[in-house]
Amino acid sequence: MADIVKQILTRPIQLAEQVSKAAEGANSFKQDCLELKSKTDKLAVLLRQAARASSYERPMRRIIEDTEQVLDKALALVIKCRANGLMKRVFTIIPAAAFRKTSLQLENSIGDVSWLLRVSASADDRDDEYLGLPPIAANEPILCLIWEQIAILHTGSLEDRSDAAVSLVSLARDNDRYGKLIIEEGGVPPLLKLAKEGKMEGQESAAKALGLLGRDPESVEHIVNAGVCSVFAKILKEGRMKVQAVVAWAVSELAAHHPKCQDHFAQNNIIRLLVSHLAFETVQEHSKYAIASKQTMSIHSVVMASNNPNPNPNPNCNKGNEDEVTAHIPHPTGNQNPSQMQNVVTNTMAMRSVSKPPPMPQQPQGQNHAMNNNPNQAKANNSNPKSNNHHQQHALAGTSIKGREFEDPATKAEMKAMAARALWHLCEGNAPICHIITESKALLCFAVLLEKGHDDVQFNSAMALMEITAVAEQNSDLRRSAFKPTSPAARAVVEQLLKIIEKADSDLLIPCIKSVGNLARTFRATETRIIGPLVRLLDEREPEVSKEAAIALIKFASTENYLHLNHSKAIIQAAGIKHLIQLVYFGEQMVQFPALILLCYVAMHVPDSEVLAEEKIRIVLEWASKQGSMMQDPEIETLINEAKSRLELYQASSSRGHP
Repeated sequence: MADIVKQILTRPIQLAEQVSKAAEGANSFKQDCLELKSKTDKLAVLLRQAARASSYERPMRRIIEDTEQVLDKALALVIKCRANGLMKRVFTIIPAAAFRKTSLQLENSIGDVSWLLRVSASADDRDDEYLGLPPIAANEPILCLIWEQIAILHTGSLEDRSDAAVSLVSLARDNDRYGKLIIEEGGVPPLLKLAKEGKMEGQESAAKALGLLGRDPESVEHIVNAGVCSVFAKILKEGRMKVQAVVAWAVSELAAHHPKCQDHFAQNNIIRLLVSHLAFETVQEHSKYAIASKQTMSIHSVVMASNNPNPNPNPNCNKGNEDEVTAHIPHPTGNQNPSQMQNVVTNTMAMRSVSKPPPMPQQPQGQNHAMNNNPNQAKANNSNPKSNNHHQQHALAGTSIKGREFEDPATKAEMKAMAARALWHLCEGNAPICHIITESKALLCFAVLLEKGHDDVQFNSAMALMEITAVAEQNSDLRRSAFKPTSPAARAVVEQLLKIIEKADSDLLIPCIKSVGNLARTFRATETRIIGPLVRLLDEREPEVSKEAAIALIKFASTENYLHLNHSKAIIQAAGIKHLIQLVYFGEQMVQFPALILLCYVAMHVPDSEVLAEEKIRIVLEWASKQGSMMQDPEIETLINEAKSRLELYQASSSRGHP
């Protein structure tokens, strides 16, 4: 840095010396030249001080560039005053205003360099001196304010740096352009440094500033390249929970504005760290590396137990252990009666508690080995039940787990909400990350939080499930591994989604409808309870709700669904045809299209239905085929024609006595 500063300042110092010497030898306008010499000498002294100091590079380049231009003009002016001979003096025209203008410019340069020296000085040297704004700030005062705050981040004390980060948060929140300027002027590296080594308030402000700065892909790319992933991972593992919550929010902001950064966060183990926060006091620790004991079981053990067809030959053994096991699954709202979804977990754990614990799964290659630092310790724990009670609280590595139980409830709730928000944006359209999330058994966490969490964590959990199921809809491997019908976690998720859909008066309704629709290909033919609640949402609902319900039902009744025939019959049995006819005739355009598509699929798959004949579906389809607004999409035109042909074929066969 010092070499760069000297290189930048070399020419201005040389120019100042040349101006001073040229002014001494002036033959005309001597008094004006001596005044310029005085100011130039003062400027030269400041430039030499700047060369010895550790200056903040960004404003220095801008100020020294302007100063160099001023010195060039001053040198040209005083050289004209050195003209010898009468003829040269006569034909050398120097306006009187030129000296006043150059003198003012030199004064401005002196002010700029003086401000640069003050802003680059340490906090002790400044002694809380008000820096003010330099003359260069006349055109853009905000830029100089940003320079000042970033300079404090470089040289100030921890308290001053924390205050500077707060100022940058305010600037970044107010205006997108200010955020761009903060990045361009080198504000990201000192913010990362403050987030890494500052006090809690400073870390919180730095993380908030970084989250606000990532408002577009280019800015996020810059922040990620500066090393934000490793810094955030360290905080999520070892920091204070209040700071961790802000970091989780910042991760969600960066991932939302630039999805390509998702993999960078995953490579730094941030996904599993976020899930560990989500699982804390939600369900038993999710980690597959947790040590299983009779008193406390990991979710991994729950799933292994559920795969055991006969874990306990004596069914009466469950009765004595159910209450004991339930007590070991704390929820955000305290001890409450377990719901049907919770019983999926508690019953399995109760059965498992009287049987021999399964061997601890082998740690996958390439994962974070900090979760099991001492392999001999696991053996000692297996042989000593008392040590299991001590170590189960620290099954996941990192000091972030220590002391979390002493945080206030509001901070815990905020941490869960932000962790769910970060996972929501990180898993969006990313199959590998969805695999990591579902393999960590976060699905069970989302199910519990949907039922017991507060407003923000409920909504963020619902949105995360919506994104995971959207990826699973397109990815057969994820669909088979995470949402197979025998999976306790998948069943728990479906239970909560259906409860919200049946209740039908929640802000979570639309994401839950979408999630169920995304899972349409995972339900068995015997699972008939899904269709009814969706059909009921078609009737007298807000247009957006009716639209999403129709789209979800399309995924059940479309030809791509292997059980489309069963689902189409279920839609008819749930009295869905009457609702669809009403939507096709009288619904808003956003609802008309999905309602018409769904009606076509049902007519195609069950053309012999008496309900379709009674409701005169052929007339509805005929009317729709004559509506220009509906027939603009070739797909709808094809569906209508095929549905009409199937209905006509059945009616023709029926009229000949061939039902």
